Amino acid sequence: MSLLEIENLSLAIHGVPILKQVDLSIAPGQIVAVTGESGSGKSMTALAVMQLLPNGAEVSGAIRLNGSELLNRPEAEMCALRGASIGMVFQEPMTALNPVKTIGDQVMETILIHKAMPPAQARVRAEEVLSRVGLPPDRFPLSRFPHELSGGQRQRVVIAMAIALRPKLLIADEPTTALDVTTQAQILELLKGLVSEYDMGLLMITHDLAVVADMADRITVMRHGEVVESGATQHLLGHMRHPYTRMLFEASGHQVTLPEPVEPQPLLQVSQVVRDYRLPRKALFDRPGHHRAVDGVSFTLNKGERLGLVGESGCGKSTLTRAILGLEEVQSGAIHLDGQPVFTGHRPNLAVRRKMQVVFQDPYGSFNPRHRVARLVTEPFHLLESPPTGAERQDRIAEMLTAVGLSPDDSGKYIHEFSGGQRQRIAIARALIIRPELILFDEAVSALDVSVRAQILDLLAELCATYDLTYLFISHDLSVVRTITDRVLVMQSGRIVEQGETEQVFADPQHRYTQSLIAAAPRLPQIGKEAV
Repeated sequence: MSLLEIENLSLAIHGVPILKQVDLSIAPGQIVAVTGESGSGKSMTALAVMQLLPNGAEVSGAIRLNGSELLNRPEAEMCALRGASIGMVFQEPMTALNPVKTIGDQVMETILIHKAMPPAQARVRAEEVLSRVGLPPDRFPLSRFPHELSGGQRQRVVIAMAIALRPKLLIADEPTTALDVTTQAQILELLKGLVSEYDMGLLMITHDLAVVADMADRITVMRHGEVVESGATQHLLGHMRHPYTRMLFEASGHQVTLPEPVEPQPLLQVSQVVRDYRLPRKALFDRPGHHRAVDGVSFTLNKGERLGLVGESGCGKSTLTRAILGLEEVQSGAIHLDGQPVFTGHRPNLAVRRKMQVVFQDPYGSFNPRHRVARLVTEPFHLLESPPTGAERQDRIAEMLTAVGLSPDDSGKYIHEFSGGQRQRIAIARALIIRPELILFDEAVSALDVSVRAQILDLLAELCATYDLTYLFISHDLSVVRTITDRVLVMQSGRIVEQGETEQVFADPQHRYTQSLIAAAPRLPQIGKEAV
């Protein structure tokens, strides 16, 4: 008997079709992955199971948990099921957690709301489940707050909340998207272990086939609210029948061809850079401690070269990036761009700052939603001594939007009118518009679907050929770094532990840390290539 059965599920919101006759089933102890691009209906299917649909939703079909119908159940009955029989792990752990409550209180909250046990026993259960997800109380007291934990640790707290009452069904909605490869591997292994230990059914929602290729028992592929293909994982990946499934598979392992690098000519020189942060005093009369985020980093980036920077969260990548951009002063060492220092005295050198631009991870959060695209992409003009005006300004906007695959007419639109991939294209246009000598890409494709990510990577390859780009590409996605860079730096605990030509480092890593990163990265099975 199936644990969860979804039959002919259709959903419309205010008359707009969202889901169309979706069929899906999960047995106890089984992992079923639902994959597809943004807007394919993956998350809405999960929300339909939880009965957390927005106002105006019209649902038909059947959703049964252990043979009991969930559709149109009274809210009081669904509240009794949520957390007890069905647990859910959301994509962004920081927004799923309450920043003003301790992790112990948040795990206990699930138990106490359902009145499963008295507070003293609930505290013991909270310690047990936090230990089970890798956060033992001796190292991670229940009194800690979410901001005191890393991204992976916060995601473990969210999982602990979801399994506190050992639900029969666990739904995980993109639980590893923003995590580095080693943390991602740990979270996936944790979820597999929980399914085996508690005999739960796991509904795993993801846009990346590589993430679930070695984890899921079955895969369901969705597009535009419909199931286009479904089957046992190895069989589906080995005999992909639908063109959309083949497209997702190819996009997950997409490769681009970069132009040949030019003769080495130093552009960015980083020499023995050290950056410390002051830590709070442990006692009233103790001396404050220091945390060394960047520890003696040195490297050179040549003109026309594409350099990658990889490492786990907290290794110092972002701190180093801010120092290069002149946003943080370093304690010792020097950073020069084209022979000029990024800092003069204790002030950033604005003449150098004008020669650098950055593309951020979140393409929506990096724009002011009240301004039109024409104003957004021309924001860097304020760095110029004589910015273009009139027809010259309009021509520059049209040129950049065309260069990134958009229309000049898009200059009159607002940012909310674009998809995630289009917003990232606009972010790239903004970075290019003053023709900087160096662009820093900070996790610029990690939040995108695999198909959109492939399009952005193709765009970067084209721009490299057209504009001879020089960039530092910072990412935790090793497959992306491997295809979009000429050389790579591997960073651990503030130090560069390995560097070299990208293919050489990936094919024959010398440092144990690099080997562990590459081993942890998800891979698509070779069998799929026979079907593509």
